[in-house]
Amino acid sequence: MPDELLFTKANRIATITLNRPEKLNTFHNGMLADWAAALRECQADDAVQVVVLTAAGRVFCAGGDLGTMGRSDGNPAWDMGEYIRQNVHPVARAVDGLQKPYLCALNGTATGAGLDMALMADIRYAARSARLAETYIKVGLVPGDGGAFLLPRLIGLTKALELLWSGDFLSAEEAERIGLVSKVFDDDKLMEETYAFAERLAHGPSIAIRLTKQAVYQCLRMDFLTALGSITGPMGVAASTADHKEAVAAFKEKRPPQFRGM
Repeated sequence: MPDELLFTKANRIATITLNRPEKLNTFHNGMLADWAAALRECQADDAVQVVVLTAAGRVFCAGGDLGTMGRSDGNPAWDMGEYIRQNVHPVARAVDGLQKPYLCALNGTATGAGLDMALMADIRYAARSARLAETYIKVGLVPGDGGAFLLPRLIGLTKALELLWSGDFLSAEEAERIGLVSKVFDDDKLMEETYAFAERLAHGPSIAIRLTKQAVYQCLRMDFLTALGSITGPMGVAASTADHKEAVAAFKEKRPPQFRGM
């Protein structure tokens, strides 16, 4: 049996690939543990500057594999809330601790928890064939894997509730129109385009990139004047880096900067 979650590193980019296409890339406990561990490793590894999430086959992810959750309809002690707290939420916590860019390449349909996992990424790109839906409501559940928090922040309260209550599918183009994904590419160009942007980030001023991510997420929880005050510290750090000095020198010398992440 092949590894069901692949983790590779090359050229400052780490790639996490859901590799269970015959099961619609549904995830089980072992995959979730490996996923969280991979994200933590990416954060700790200075050689990794960007993380890309994608999947094998024609489907991105159909959520959790119900057949492997240990659920028994005859066992009143089984608690789905406790299950996701112990198994799914460690991935979310690892994402929250990742200070580096996290890109998701939606190679195909994403539903339920599979879509929620994609929503955790900083940027989502989608294949033209992809279809996206928050399908929890269709099985009488709530979006327990981050969707209730992330979706309204990405597309607004009203549209988020419409999608969460209906479970309706969005085309990739509609998802782009409402801001759920950043760009849509032809299926055979998705990974090429995703890696093109990942490489730009990986060879950019990495300290400034990380500080920018940190500032954006922190400012979401602040009022405007507090946010203005909070940015002065990161600005001072960025301005003291070798990369900033290199950028200034390159501008004066009319040449491309050579960033080194310092």
